[in-house]
Amino acid sequence: MGTVTKEQLVQAGRNVSLTSAVMAEWGEKGTPKQREYLHDVLSAEHASRLHARRIRLLAQAKLPALKTVDGYDWSHIRFPDGYGREALTSLDFLEHAGDLVFYGDVGTGKTHLATALVHAACMQGLPARFTTTAALVAQLRRAKDADRLDKEYATIQKLRLLVIDEFGYLPIDTEGARLLFQVIADAYEQRSLILTTNLEFSRWGNVFGDDQMAAAVIDRIVHHGRLLQFRGTSYRVTHALMK
Repeated sequence: MGTVTKEQLVQAGRNVSLTSAVMAEWGEKGTPKQREYLHDVLSAEHASRLHARRIRLLAQAKLPALKTVDGYDWSHIRFPDGYGREALTSLDFLEHAGDLVFYGDVGTGKTHLATALVHAACMQGLPARFTTTAALVAQLRRAKDADRLDKEYATIQKLRLLVIDEFGYLPIDTEGARLLFQVIADAYEQRSLILTTNLEFSRWGNVFGDDQMAAAVIDRIVHHGRLLQFRGTSYRVTHALMK
């Protein structure tokens, strides 16, 4: 057999997805050195695919900025009993489609932490997305007008985590409220939501313009959800150039 060129190896790699049977057969045939070399090749391919997936997921996540929990100030957060920082950053809530509500004062790190958790999910190879409430409603409205709302919902349903930032910051009309409600209702026990808000639950009816719709949303969110409370002085105000 003649010498195999680099180009032929590349083409052979493009042609196949290896099966366990083939790998077992060649594992038996190969020498220890050959098996080690093949293992290194396959490990490098796996790492390359993971890296490419992470890059793709980060692009699709639509993060406003790349944030992590490194150096994050946790002193502003009051966690619920039996739940803390380690459990949160491990993304354990994604395993059972748990939800989180980040509630509290403006500028206390709600958006930063939500963004960092989306980033962490992408790094684990999990599809996640960040959006503001206003942007999500506008996106759904455009999809409805273009007669592709079902497709838009189907895209969202593929996510493991959806962050809806600035919930309650701007009013939503009746149609927008119904579109948003559908996203939250569809997520129940299927995928995780994080909502950041400065409104207590008793005022969510003002967001939807309908107390019954708000009650249905709250019922779903709290069933498998946790409330994290953020308190303190705004980071932006504290570090503002304008005094």
